[in-house]
Amino acid sequence: MENSKDLRRWLDDMALPHPLVIAGPCSAETEKQVLEIAHDLKDTDVNYYRAGIWKPRTRPGNFEGVGAIGLKWLQKVKEETGLKTATEVANKAHVDLALEHDVDLLWIGARSTVSPFIVQEIADALEGTDKVVLVKNPVNPDLSLWLGAVERLHSAGIKKLGVIHRGFSTYEKTKYRNIPEWQLAIELQTRFPDLPLINDPSHITGKRDMIFDVSQTALDLNFDGLMIETHCDPDNAWSDAAQQVTPKRLIQIMEDLRIRKETDEEAEYKSNLSNLRAQIDILDNQLIDLLGKRMQVSDGIGLLKKQKNVAVLQTNRWNAILGKMILEGEAKGLSEEFVLKMFKAIHQESINHQEKIINS
Repeated sequence: MENSKDLRRWLDDMALPHPLVIAGPCSAETEKQVLEIAHDLKDTDVNYYRAGIWKPRTRPGNFEGVGAIGLKWLQKVKEETGLKTATEVANKAHVDLALEHDVDLLWIGARSTVSPFIVQEIADALEGTDKVVLVKNPVNPDLSLWLGAVERLHSAGIKKLGVIHRGFSTYEKTKYRNIPEWQLAIELQTRFPDLPLINDPSHITGKRDMIFDVSQTALDLNFDGLMIETHCDPDNAWSDAAQQVTPKRLIQIMEDLRIRKETDEEAEYKSNLSNLRAQIDILDNQLIDLLGKRMQVSDGIGLLKKQKNVAVLQTNRWNAILGKMILEGEAKGLSEEFVLKMFKAIHQESINHQEKIINS
């Protein structure tokens, strides 16, 4: 698959004055709930109304979706509000039912993207369809796996393609439900700049109060749209309650987001500069996070040295680290002077941490 303006033709043809917006409940729960939310989102910036019909759960016993009956509710949404509809599909049976009920946009979830067998089954079932098909990133940060899924769909003659960035699982405890790993999405964007890229701040954050900030970061990085879970009574939602917002809050988010418009050379410069600065901000946050983790390890070393009555400063070890880092830095285009200053500062902070523990 090669990059081409044709990849984004379906999105460009919509001629939207704002980023693409896909919104609706994590799960379709009842006909009343589905229709109530849809009517609240009618005449807003929402372009596709999403609702999970089949919900893959980590463990059995949790709510796994209402099943095919929910597709009839989505048909009513389209009839009563004019909103286009969207849902997740995970196998051929899902695809057949979704197409039978004229769902406009289908997406492949993160748990499905990890399996080429599942993706190929879905691609075969969708062969030649004119529906929009989006692929969420796999659970693990694997760009080849993500692009491989898109390529399978492309090979099946599906023209209206795009990807959804929903973050990646990690065993570490972070402020995110799924860490963004923005650099991976940026790399995908670099390889296929015309492949529509949608951000899913609901699954990245897992918390409704973080959705605006992640959405703004995505737009600063030139993402093409947002998928935001929206519920009329989020706290009592049957799935993913903490990450859903009310329709009223969604409308406010859309109003508050800063959206850049490229209308002339000066605007293009500002847009490119803003994009690069957003990347710098992300990397700086990652640097602080890594330095914090490094000092946690230093604390562990300090505790061990205290237990064994060992001196904090180990000169031979320090010299070996410094020499290695200078060489590594040169390979990355960093000057020896910069690497020395940086690692001396890091080393001093590490000593401070260890001394504090030993003297406590």
